[in-house]
Amino acid sequence: MGSKLQKEKKNADIAEENDGVTAEKIKFPLYVFPETMKTVDILYKSDNCSSRTEFMEKAIRFYCGYLLQNKPELVDYLAPQIGTITDGIIKGSEQRLSRALFKLAVEVGVQTHVLAAINDVDDTTLFKLRSMVTDEVRKINGIINFESALRYQRSK
Repeated sequence: MGSKLQKEKKNADIAEENDGVTAEKIKFPLYVFPETMKTVDILYKSDNCSSRTEFMEKAIRFYCGYLLQNKPELVDYLAPQIGTITDGIIKGSEQRLSRALFKLAVEVGVQTHVLAAINDVDDTTLFKLRSMVTDEVRKINGIINFESALRYQRSK
């Protein structure tokens, strides 16, 4: 008798639904074509699902959301989708910008050391130059133009 109760507990799949409420899942027979199951087996791990059941649950919710697209229930479907997509875009952009800024910082560092090695600039001139460039960059919103800088330096 004890083993029957243990089997029932083992078979009852308890899970947290999207709204955070713990509920018992319903078990029912599902018939799919072998090719469909092969596709599920290939894709469920890449979708960060721990099981085929979780993958199919997500797929059913997605398809239901698609069918409800002209209904008020669409908000429940779209809100998590938009959030996920936006997070992915932001993370990707953040990584690209970070890499670009790192490469730019390395190049500026190399140029700074080369210029420092070949020029003898006193501290007062360097302070005035930094102040002037800071004001100029503020005024032009960071768009630095080499030709303008060259004309300014030649006019001195």
